[in-house]
Amino acid sequence: MTISDRHHRTVSETLEVLAARRILVMDGAMGTMIQAIAPTEHDFRGEAFVMHDQDLRGNNDILNLTRPDIIRGIHDANLAAGADILKTNTFNANAISQADYAVAHHAWEIAHAGARIARDAADTAMTVNPDLPRFVAGVLGPTNRTASISPDVNDPGYRNVTFDELVGIYRENADAVIKGGADIVLLETVFDTLNAKAALFALDETFETMGYALPVIVSGTVTDRSGRTLSGQTVEAFWASVQHIRPFAIGLNCALGAKQLTPLVADLSRVAATRLSVHPNAGLPNAFGDYDETAETTASFLGRWASEGLVNIVGGCCGTTPAHIAAIREAIDGVAPRQVPAAPTSLSLSGLEAFHLAA
Repeated sequence: MTISDRHHRTVSETLEVLAARRILVMDGAMGTMIQAIAPTEHDFRGEAFVMHDQDLRGNNDILNLTRPDIIRGIHDANLAAGADILKTNTFNANAISQADYAVAHHAWEIAHAGARIARDAADTAMTVNPDLPRFVAGVLGPTNRTASISPDVNDPGYRNVTFDELVGIYRENADAVIKGGADIVLLETVFDTLNAKAALFALDETFETMGYALPVIVSGTVTDRSGRTLSGQTVEAFWASVQHIRPFAIGLNCALGAKQLTPLVADLSRVAATRLSVHPNAGLPNAFGDYDETAETTASFLGRWASEGLVNIVGGCCGTTPAHIAAIREAIDGVAPRQVPAAPTSLSLSGLEAFHLAA
């Protein structure tokens, strides 16, 4: 067993023990905080990209290289608010998404730097308070392409990305965040389960190469109140599609606020034979695309989920701030985590709906 293997096993065991004792708190929205700071084109370019021939403003991930102090400050604010788990600023740090800014060849560097910034922030916090473990979740975003659906309404069979291409970019992405210091791999905002399958396949290959595996959290997103992902699955079918990897947690994030997610959280909690992780938006966006839901309102929903025994990990997505995280932490303080149900012995399959074959 290598030193790295022993380290990650110890961290994973600590995470398991802590998750059995209490509900864990994930941090809030990175994009919301960056927008509030309003970095300029100069900030996004820094010194490294001053001569780049395309605008970079809006490429939040590249700030890992050009303004790491901004990202570190956001992590520090979330840690001060009580977050146990930091999400890396790597949602779009993959070659497909970075191609929009003509910097695809910097994807590994961007993702690695994002993980390092979060790792340093978490380690500093634990130096100050060694009794409170902090974890880094290396984020793998969904990319801006879908393997299941044609982008051309006139050609339903057309795809602008292949499964193998997704596997390749996810392998690079995973390698970067893990080498950057991630304790957990978080596959979040899954709108297409086939994309997620490619990411999970890539993770399996990455873990085999490393000789050890990290805990994996898979978090889907439903596109509207129909309760289905963009590729058409119910939350139960989504769970059936990924349960074979035995994730550390399954969950939901983005698209909707806590109020709209409540029945879906209950549905997923009923069937998922693993921990449940949910980080909703701060309500629904207003006419200007902003989020008005207060920290207290968001926290009241998550506190209710906790008291009803529905969740194991909670946090925030779009519109949430460190104030939301502090309120969530207070709302779930002292509440026991959801009891993970035993896995059923029946065969479970999935298409758009889940199918269970009775034993």
